[in-house]
Amino acid sequence: MLAGLITIDRSSSVPLPEQVYRAVREAIGAGRLDAGARLPSSRALAAALGISRNSVNAAYELLAAEGIVTVRSGSAPKVASVAVWGEGETPAISARAVALSARGRAMSTDPWSGTGRRRGGRLEPGTPSLDRFPADEWARTLRRAARRLRGDVLSYGETRGLPELRRELAAYLAAERGVRATPERILVTPSTQASLNLLASALADPGEAAWLEDPGYLGARAAFTAAGLDIVSMPVDADGADPRLVTDRRPPRLIYVTPSHQYPYGTRMSLARRAMVLDAARACGGVVLEDDYDSEFLFSGRPLAAMQGLGAEGEVIYLGTFSKSMLPGLRVAYMVVPEHLAGPLAVAQRVSGMLANVTTQAALADFIASGRYRAHLRRVQETCEARGRELAAALRQRLGTAADVPDPVGGVQLALRFAGAVDDLAIAARVNALGFGVAALSPYGIACNPSGLVIGFAGAQGGEAQACAEAVAGALAGAEKRRA
Repeated sequence: MLAGLITIDRSSSVPLPEQVYRAVREAIGAGRLDAGARLPSSRALAAALGISRNSVNAAYELLAAEGIVTVRSGSAPKVASVAVWGEGETPAISARAVALSARGRAMSTDPWSGTGRRRGGRLEPGTPSLDRFPADEWARTLRRAARRLRGDVLSYGETRGLPELRRELAAYLAAERGVRATPERILVTPSTQASLNLLASALADPGEAAWLEDPGYLGARAAFTAAGLDIVSMPVDADGADPRLVTDRRPPRLIYVTPSHQYPYGTRMSLARRAMVLDAARACGGVVLEDDYDSEFLFSGRPLAAMQGLGAEGEVIYLGTFSKSMLPGLRVAYMVVPEHLAGPLAVAQRVSGMLANVTTQAALADFIASGRYRAHLRRVQETCEARGRELAAALRQRLGTAADVPDPVGGVQLALRFAGAVDDLAIAARVNALGFGVAALSPYGIACNPSGLVIGFAGAQGGEAQACAEAVAGALAGAEKRRA
């Protein structure tokens, strides 16, 4: 009887013992074999199926390990007298999908999907100059780093990150950004997004307020929303975020800013505004999250010192990343935290598993210490400046007064704003249908509703800047015709 319930498929990649095991298990679960029923010996079943006895023995052993059958020496196997699914029951096979929790739904909502941005498209915002990355040199650096790794770092290592990298980062940030840091206060993570998720969960409780620049970075909004925080708009103008214009006066637990190069507008926060933001945090015991995501790319003048270095390291957490200056695929970012938070956040980091690859960390430490990181930045900065100015000029030439196109002062993307009421999502969709990856500006707003596009320029090559400007102009012209 049992042999008739088993179909052997010799062309299948599933091993024969697994095929027998699955068929017997399914037959028992479906009630086609009763509890206590005798099963044929391994020799008899093997002969009936035309397979080896070892394959049947292996299947019976799997079934016995799960308590589905009982196998005793000198007697025939039997279906377990008490089924594993409960006395007299068969397993409830249901196609019902497991539901996400409210937090799961928030976490699984892609914040960028609403911008019309096409992943992998040309001139996608946030993408660095991949063609300028020294791939061969980096490969050699990785090989050297891998050969040198010894001892504890090859095990679970230091949660906060490789000590060599944290030492190099502390020295580099002090020299280049005025950040007050010690290696012990630096935590290395796989991305700024991971850092934001960790901080939102560890520093704030659901229902507390988080002030965000408006418009502002969608990744921060997503992290805070997933943590159950209430998002509060902090309007942005030419001087940066203005805490005086916050209408929801609940004390903020977190204040997220991009003062060196506001995302997405690209402006720099004035010293007066920085002081206002710090005062707002101090007044209520809040924490400022300073995201310095691409301050390496300033095209003219000297960068303003980081807020964290303005005597405010006790209430500011400084966030940085190698995604823009090197490659997003490295998956290495970092944060400089107040001394009293370093230990607890390191534990939270370990518990959440937000750790960066140790070989990549070792290679980055070598890259910075040797001076090759700074040399790479100089080369890429020149490239980004030339490409940014080319894109801005092409857009101004093609769009005229239909859009306000800024001269990029740094970074890897620019944000243009349309004159008048324009459906920027529709414009982005038409442009991206031609292979681009631009983002509509309006979804970056919280209370405001700006109309425009965010366009990357760091990777623009071979006439792509001109082609994008023509695509935007064509999409705008088509929209005007439809309105007419």
